[in-house]
Amino acid sequence: MLGIGGVCGSWISYGTYVSFSENRQWRIPLGIQIVPAALLSSLIFLFPESSRWLISQGQLEKGLQTLARLHANGNTSDPWVLVEFEQIRAQVAEEKEHSQVKFSQLITDKSNFRRLLLTCAMQAATQMTGVSAIQYYSVTIFKQIGTDGTDTLRYQAINSIIGLIGEFLLMMVVDKIGRRKLVVGGNLAMCLTYVINTILLAQFPPEVHNTGAHWGFIIMTWVYNFCFATWMIPAEIFDTATRAKGVALGCMVSFAFNTMIGQVTPIGMENSGSRFYILFVVCNFTNAVFFWAMLPETKQLPLEEMKNLFTESPWFIPNSPKSQHLVSETRIRAQQIEDKGLDSGTAMTEHDEVTV
Repeated sequence: MLGIGGVCGSWISYGTYVSFSENRQWRIPLGIQIVPAALLSSLIFLFPESSRWLISQGQLEKGLQTLARLHANGNTSDPWVLVEFEQIRAQVAEEKEHSQVKFSQLITDKSNFRRLLLTCAMQAATQMTGVSAIQYYSVTIFKQIGTDGTDTLRYQAINSIIGLIGEFLLMMVVDKIGRRKLVVGGNLAMCLTYVINTILLAQFPPEVHNTGAHWGFIIMTWVYNFCFATWMIPAEIFDTATRAKGVALGCMVSFAFNTMIGQVTPIGMENSGSRFYILFVVCNFTNAVFFWAMLPETKQLPLEEMKNLFTESPWFIPNSPKSQHLVSETRIRAQQIEDKGLDSGTAMTEHDEVTV
């Protein structure tokens, strides 16, 4: 949805730039944003409560029905649904015992600290890929290789469509390929695009009028945007007790680095020219190395199992044997329930006995 918004914003901005003059060029795009904001504000009242919230409020049957609707087309006897229901109940009970999670616990608890470190690193690394520099200063950047403002906005609008295609394909493969490979591979691919563009900027300044170099630069920018993705990891690794604080700190780091990049980019481009982009070459490469070393695979793991993952897996991920894969406890328990042929009522009763 962020990508769809980007496509709309890019083409609306391009349309108003070529069709109007002065104030209307920016007033119209700014005013149009009221429409989706008003739509979201009205539809938010129709959002269903989450299964975790329902269970935490003692509405167990509604919580089970919500899980079934999300994962099993309403089948409340589905083994996966029953196991996840059990896990959520146990997690909610534990969180109620420790309901006030302080910021200090994000540091003192090993699992929390590791997740917070990766979240903040992910958000900082995202900004250091150079994405904000391209978004904010595309006109200036493209001008360095001889492309004027009107063409730049059109190429950026096309760029937003390419990015949306990349995001859609990511949705299709992320649970098959996994997070680690996509994050590491994406950063290496973005590093390569910056290497090529840095060379093109250095060898073919605007006065050279080299059409091939200009198009090479544009295409590499499109490839870069196709490979870019973010927010995937921070959104899924925290439990319900720590998610708000953890994601908030990650967002704070993101916008701190965003502000820094926004402030230094025009100065860097003016004083260093093409050499400024070496910064993003280095950062994309070091991003790939860092996440290769530190980021465990989290695909298809329920929220309740994240704590065990970040407590038990080694900090240096390549140290773990390649044959050793974390098997989801949910899948194991679901298979046990399926083998026993338990229905939802029996499974809930069995969980109560275990809890007692």
